[in-house]
Amino acid sequence: MFRQVTGVPTAYTLAPLNYRKLSLFLLLLIGLLTACSVYFASRLRFDYNFENFFPKGDPDLAYFLSYRDKFGNDNDYLLIGLENQGSLFEQPFLTKVDSLTSFMQRQPHVEAVLSPTTVKSPIIEQFGYFEIPYLHVAEPERYEQDSVAIYTSRELVGTLFSENARAVSIFVQTSDNLGKEASDTLMAALNGKLAQLQLQESHVAGKALAQSVFVDKMKIELAIFMSASILLVILFLWITFRTAWGVLVPLVVVLLSVLWAMGVMGLFNKPIDVMTMLLPTILFVVGMSDVIHILSRYITELGNGMEKLPALKITVKEVGMATFLTSLTTSIGFLTLLTTAIVPIRNFGLYTAIAIGLAYVLAFTLLPAILILIKKPNPVRARRVDFSWPILLGRMLRFVLQHPKEILVSSFAIIVISLAGISQIKVDTTLLEDLGDDDPILQDFRYFEDNFSGVRAFEMHLIAAKGHSMYDLEVLHEVEKLERYLTHTYGLNFITSPASVVKTINRAQNGGLDDYFKLPESKRGLQQVKQRLQAFRNRSELRSLVTADAAEGRLTGKMKDIGSAAATVQNDSLRSYIRQHINPDFLHTRLTGSSILLDKNNAYVTKNMMQGLLIAFGVIALIVGLVFRSLRMVVISLIPNVIPLLMIGGLMGFMGVNMTVSISIIFTIAFGIAVDDTIHFLSKLKLELLAGKSLPYAVKRTFISAGKAIIITSCILVAGFLTLVLSTFDATFYVGLFVSLTLLFAVVADLYLLPVLILLFYKHPRK
Repeated sequence: MFRQVTGVPTAYTLAPLNYRKLSLFLLLLIGLLTACSVYFASRLRFDYNFENFFPKGDPDLAYFLSYRDKFGNDNDYLLIGLENQGSLFEQPFLTKVDSLTSFMQRQPHVEAVLSPTTVKSPIIEQFGYFEIPYLHVAEPERYEQDSVAIYTSRELVGTLFSENARAVSIFVQTSDNLGKEASDTLMAALNGKLAQLQLQESHVAGKALAQSVFVDKMKIELAIFMSASILLVILFLWITFRTAWGVLVPLVVVLLSVLWAMGVMGLFNKPIDVMTMLLPTILFVVGMSDVIHILSRYITELGNGMEKLPALKITVKEVGMATFLTSLTTSIGFLTLLTTAIVPIRNFGLYTAIAIGLAYVLAFTLLPAILILIKKPNPVRARRVDFSWPILLGRMLRFVLQHPKEILVSSFAIIVISLAGISQIKVDTTLLEDLGDDDPILQDFRYFEDNFSGVRAFEMHLIAAKGHSMYDLEVLHEVEKLERYLTHTYGLNFITSPASVVKTINRAQNGGLDDYFKLPESKRGLQQVKQRLQAFRNRSELRSLVTADAAEGRLTGKMKDIGSAAATVQNDSLRSYIRQHINPDFLHTRLTGSSILLDKNNAYVTKNMMQGLLIAFGVIALIVGLVFRSLRMVVISLIPNVIPLLMIGGLMGFMGVNMTVSISIIFTIAFGIAVDDTIHFLSKLKLELLAGKSLPYAVKRTFISAGKAIIITSCILVAGFLTLVLSTFDATFYVGLFVSLTLLFAVVADLYLLPVLILLFYKHPRK
């Protein structure tokens, strides 16, 4: 220690003044950056658009966008299901249905409404064209006759009228790519009208509903996650440090990290979606890890009798590199998500990685600055808080040293069992996979599956062969063959195509008789249909099915959401049928549509997950290899982190959890975070070995010294991620559950398996 000589301050007495000024400057700079972050964060908006999950850069996406430009979107609609306790053929009920139909036709952002009370059968006679309504709402004496006409018309049953004759469905075509505000306005108007009509039972499904409700859900859940995380962290910080500053200082540092991350997203105008909604919670608990490691080491040094500044210097020196490496590996774990073709997942990975870097910067600027400026903690109290940890960790280490064989055998058994579970995992997804079974939106969705034609869109591009048009009889016969296969084998309902239009016109020209709902039998009959179609060429219904030159057409329909795995099998069978039975001299086809694109994400799930994990493994191996210059240590460091991933995969298989795009990211996220404990352990071990300690003694010192921070940070991480199980989104729920379990398994592996592997297999070179 320096002494005071002739009244001149020594270097030691000057240092605190210099560091104090530097700390004040840092606080001022951080304050200015925080003000900027507040401004940009205030510009953030919430967004839900499932089309963002289409695989970008995929040739099928480019094809679909071109197809959509010609025929319109396949998911801009609302379905309204209305059920009566008795028969649907009751005047009070049908009057309400008609009132709702008229109301929806007047709403902005509504292009067309197809309703049971307005659907009509066209009749074409030599004196002109007229339409007969299937339902005469104001004439109940005609209901019996109407019901016969309706239930003998194949295209109406299961689409507008349920098979049990108790419910009806209204199809509302909305404007293309309806935004959040427009969706909210439309849904508010619809819900208000439904409440006014006091219908016995109503159900709504469609993009506008999902966009409106999902965004509101995200706002509520983000507030719940952050509140629960803050409360849990406060609890753990108080248990750990038992001081007000030990709670408030870490909270300030990490909350500013979250605010800065939100500011960066606002700066680049990136909305909060169902993926980035997880960012604040993840950053809050992950950023707390760095702060805990710094504070734990700082308090330990204070408890050993050191002053503030020397204690901080030792803390930064010994914890700084390890914390930098853990922040780097965690960021890389998230950056591996950039390998996916799904834009929301790529944005989530990129901005979470940036946020973790910002949290690291704040941990080593703001935190030391605050610690320098605040009063030094009581060293007696610091020692008392730290007193029980060496005893607990010593007992754990004795167990490890006494049972190495049992630990190795147990680890091998866990690997075998986990592999058995992994073999049972299925890659499958549905349109509303993120919603739990009890969610009202999903229940309404299933209502249309059970009572009507379903809500999964089917789209097929029809292209007439060279020298033909969609209205040639040979081409229409090929389309009709497709319709029969799709109806009887594929399971498609509510089919509309150029062939169905021609059948409708043919029926209209023959008195509206259902026996004539078929293709004309002669070229003369077809010519009459073509003449009538020429008169209808400007009607939107026809433009959405056939191009102006009649060279291309659209076959569209609805079906049950059978899942991507089953749909892929059915589509393969459909393609096989087309190759064998559809004559390419007349017709060419290609499957397209939003459902196909979402299904195709399955092809990316396993590929992206393996790419991400391999990149993460490679980076960790490189870091450990550079630190230890030992291939053995590289293998040793990976084993305790691979086993937890295998255990999670096994649990998913045994629990019957399907592998989806959202769930596949769990593995790369979990690995990037879980490996932090290993790096902290190995970094401390390296310092002990460089100090000349023997390997067994270095392991002991590392276990006692680093074990506390590893356990505390793991508890905070597990508790923080567990808040995500409060979500009503399945993907978010499983991220919270499985990442928490991975971190729990990882800390056990790092404290029990890792020391055994080091002592048995690592050969430290003696100098």
